[in-house]
Amino acid sequence: MKKTRKPGGGRKKLKPEYDAGKNLKEQMDAAVTLYDSEMSLQAIGDELGLNPIKVRKLLITAGVYESEVAEKVQDTFEEYRETQDYKTSMLSTAKALNLSKASVTSYLPYQKGVYFPSTEKEKISVGAERQRRYRVMKRWRVDPTEENFWGLVLAYAGVKFKTYSGLPFSYEIKKGRNGEYTKELWIDRREKSKSLAWSSIVLALGNIKGEVVSSPKALGDIRGVTYIYGMFYRFGLIDVPDKVKEKMGRPKDRKK
Repeated sequence: MKKTRKPGGGRKKLKPEYDAGKNLKEQMDAAVTLYDSEMSLQAIGDELGLNPIKVRKLLITAGVYESEVAEKVQDTFEEYRETQDYKTSMLSTAKALNLSKASVTSYLPYQKGVYFPSTEKEKISVGAERQRRYRVMKRWRVDPTEENFWGLVLAYAGVKFKTYSGLPFSYEIKKGRNGEYTKELWIDRREKSKSLAWSSIVLALGNIKGEVVSSPKALGDIRGVTYIYGMFYRFGLIDVPDKVKEKMGRPKDRKK
């Protein structure tokens, strides 16, 4: 007589205690620690028993590895990702850059939802966001168009800034009914939000004269210029007097 299989029965896992996401996360933390001590990818791979390519992918996921090739692959992938699914974007990137699918994959971060526990998503996304802001900043510096500057402003939504007097603030950008972002920033510093027009930011941008800008008013008599001043300083577009730096601090994301 044939036995009836019990619900939930079947082949047991060979290693029920194995957690792929946790294991990968531990590898990433170890790789970052060794990378911070200025070890090469090959040396890190030898230390952890990993292929240097996987080491690089772990570091990219953590948001600490940067190179011209990695930046080019990620920028191209992100552009395609706006209109295509993940797999198609990867294939399009490979074709556009004349790279193999494997090469493109090696320069992209691991997909967070698949490889890492939800409790680790925030930590990973912080590094990834910082890396994305740096790439957007570099893109604008290479090609300083209004469109690229708008991309920079979008990338910094939600980031903390400080005004000339040291008061913290951030801004958000809402989407309209058509699903596109409106060219209006909502400053969040008090109980009620205050709007800042994109045209005011562009006007202040054109008024930058010299490296050190003494005060917000030096950018012009513009509505919301005190916030624009804080944004421009964090973006690295202007420098401020030493006494003002004591209140505003030093930008965390700025790279030489």
